[in-house]
Amino acid sequence: MNHKEPKIKSITPLFLRRNTKSDLIFDIVNTLIMILVSLVVLYPLYFVLVASFTDPDIVNRGGILLYPEVLFLGGYERILQHGPIWTGYRNSLIYMVVGTAINLFVTLPAGYALSRKDMPYRRSLMLLFTFTMFFSGGLIPFFLLVNNLGLRDTLWAMVLPNALSVWNLIVTRSFFESSIPNEMLDAAVVDGCSDFRFFSTIVLPLSKVIIAVIGLFYAVAHWNAFFQALIFINTPDLFPLQLILRNLLIINEIQHGAMIIDPMGMAHRMRLAEQMRYGVVVVASLPLLLVYPFIQKYFTQGVMIGAIKG
Repeated sequence: MNHKEPKIKSITPLFLRRNTKSDLIFDIVNTLIMILVSLVVLYPLYFVLVASFTDPDIVNRGGILLYPEVLFLGGYERILQHGPIWTGYRNSLIYMVVGTAINLFVTLPAGYALSRKDMPYRRSLMLLFTFTMFFSGGLIPFFLLVNNLGLRDTLWAMVLPNALSVWNLIVTRSFFESSIPNEMLDAAVVDGCSDFRFFSTIVLPLSKVIIAVIGLFYAVAHWNAFFQALIFINTPDLFPLQLILRNLLIINEIQHGAMIIDPMGMAHRMRLAEQMRYGVVVVASLPLLLVYPFIQKYFTQGVMIGAIKG
């Protein structure tokens, strides 16, 4: 006997089927919009990079710049010949490493403690933390506090005042609440595990994602730190890279203003001043741009942490 095999219906979800004309139009329009948005976001970054290698005369005439039509490296030569640049790189690296270590040491235990439902007054404490995101004492009290603690013009002025970010604390707490089940804690308590041991031997090994995410957030913030150094650091040997680049631009602008006494070098200095603006941006951003492709997945995971799951 010939048995007809039953037809198996497609189980592809309806939202994955793209057979209608309206679906095709939507995909095309959506793709075009995404390409346009990407160009709007990426081209300014690309323009800065190309302009830092291009003759300033070509950059100043306007228009779309797709590649260095005439190579000009005078701006980079001036920046890299500036001795304090390398001191700034070293200081920024130290601030980033030390500051991120302190941030993680403070944020992870605080986030775990606030995620525990048996912690007394945890909602009140969270409210106090959140309050500081909307209201602060202001710049003058902040300066007086750092100065009275003897932190001004030291390494600690760059890392201790920012030991905790409330936003990162909220993200960390949300991660612990959604990823560390209460049953795991109950089982550990039955086996005689203390809170500290449970946190250090069970919670932390299961929290590599959140450690990487907030560690990257903190590291980027320390690398880009500028205003705090401008207020609290007076010794040039302690200047971070961002502050040194700012001072370099100011010095160059002063020389630009005094060009009237040196007509022969006027054109060259004007061109140098224009290109240095772009070169400074590249020099300050280059380390992060080189590292970002390897850590991009953690930034993506950081966006999803604390989101609704299910």
